[in-house]
Amino acid sequence: MAWVFSYGTLRDPEVQRSTLGRALPGAEDELVGYQLTTIGVTDPAFVALTGKAVHANVRPTGLPAHRVRGLALEVTESDLATLDRYEAPAHYERVRATLASGKEAWVYLRAR
Repeated sequence: MAWVFSYGTLRDPEVQRSTLGRALPGAEDELVGYQLTTIGVTDPAFVALTGKAVHANVRPTGLPAHRVRGLALEVTESDLATLDRYEAPAHYERVRATLASGKEAWVYLRAR
């Protein structure tokens, strides 16, 4: 099992069910050293899927005082492959980060 930190649409159990076929177990947590921002998404299929043209994004600052609240979601390796495909139209990439709880989690953020 692995962890994914969600600060956006993946927090929604309905998005989890439509993407992965089930709601994911998880717990509230914080992403340390990042700030919440937004991005515009131009892929019409992704906008239709999520219902939003503006999506949350995070950017690393390295400052411990900067924190983003969200959920640490427990996922399988197969789930990660599905989530990679889900996040691809918004040009997100998956990176490793340490959460406030000490968990090592994958985080999706806009690719540079």
